[in-house]
Amino acid sequence: MKRFLIGLLALGLLAGGGWYAWQRYGTEPAQQTAATRPGGRGAGGPPVPVTAAAAMRQDIPIWLDGLGTVQALATITIRAQVDGLLTEVLFREGQDVRRGDVLARIDARPYQAALDQAIAKRAQDQALLNNARLDLQRYTQLLSSVSGASRQQVDTARAQVAQYEAQIAIDDAAIANARTQLSFTTLTSPVDGRVGLRLVDQGNVVRGSDSTGIVTVTQIRPITVLFTLPQQLLPQVLAAGDPATVQVLAQPQGGGTPAEGVLLTVDNTVDAQTGTIRLKAQFPNDDGRLWPGAFTTVRMRVRTVPDALTVPLVAVQRGPEGANVFVIGGDGAVQPRPVRLGIVTETLAEVAAGLQPGERVVTSGALRLAPGTRVAVQDPPPPDGAPVVPRRGRGAPVAEAAP
Repeated sequence: MKRFLIGLLALGLLAGGGWYAWQRYGTEPAQQTAATRPGGRGAGGPPVPVTAAAAMRQDIPIWLDGLGTVQALATITIRAQVDGLLTEVLFREGQDVRRGDVLARIDARPYQAALDQAIAKRAQDQALLNNARLDLQRYTQLLSSVSGASRQQVDTARAQVAQYEAQIAIDDAAIANARTQLSFTTLTSPVDGRVGLRLVDQGNVVRGSDSTGIVTVTQIRPITVLFTLPQQLLPQVLAAGDPATVQVLAQPQGGGTPAEGVLLTVDNTVDAQTGTIRLKAQFPNDDGRLWPGAFTTVRMRVRTVPDALTVPLVAVQRGPEGANVFVIGGDGAVQPRPVRLGIVTETLAEVAAGLQPGERVVTSGALRLAPGTRVAVQDPPPPDGAPVVPRRGRGAPVAEAAP
């Protein structure tokens, strides 16, 4: 009985302590009011720290994004056109060359001998032609005398002259062909470009029938980019004007600003399997950042919305009734305001209605705000003319009208 009474007393003490703790600590948060909470509307609450930006007017470029492949403006494989020993290789792998620079030489002695033989043959036939012309002149003079040449002799001499004249024409053609074959022994670059890896070493015998070639020259200044867009965007592409501005976002060698070029052409057919249209743009590539065969992200500007009232996209809150922003009043308190959006980019939103230029909107910290909450702006608003960063995404308009 004694132990039972002691246990009952202990349970009573535990129950009393729990009730006291619940009364003391459990109800204290519920007793706080909006006036004593941090950030509350009451006069005693501290302001909520936020960042803000002012609504400003600026031009919004409309871009279309796609994936592309860098292609050399020209790719030429230097091949031997005649058979012979490769006597000289005059380029370094990866060297920049100019049009007409000598890249390699083939043994020219057999072709020089053939040219000399053709020149000698022409000289021989020229001598025969000169003699035939003298014979024709003599027979023509004797034809008028009583004991002179007959008409047949004159005609034979005239035919002999024509025969040698035709032979001279054949000799001239043979000389031209021999000179051409001789010129093939000197291999030159047909374009300004960059040579690749050497495919044949000096000392090998090369043949005109070889398909591998000696080296490849690629023209990379200027350079082209082939990219695709969905066929639904074709009307916007055609309405973009000539020439349309095209930029490469992803640099194959990294760094620097996006390369800027112009649209060259739109393909004349739509790919029925993918539903895309191919486009080709050209870039100066003076710094050599674009490299043939590299994959890139391409954006094409189709139009520009002038003098649009914009706010940072992070300032726009979306709810059941549409888009709204928290506007900071002159007393430092915020009020939600519904807005109607126009063009939306990755970082900016055009406000078609609901705001005036210069009004400040909250860009971060909005989750802790309520109507009338006082705020403390931590960062100043961005300056006028802040750059517009378009939205990325394959085949989708960078800026589009909000529904």
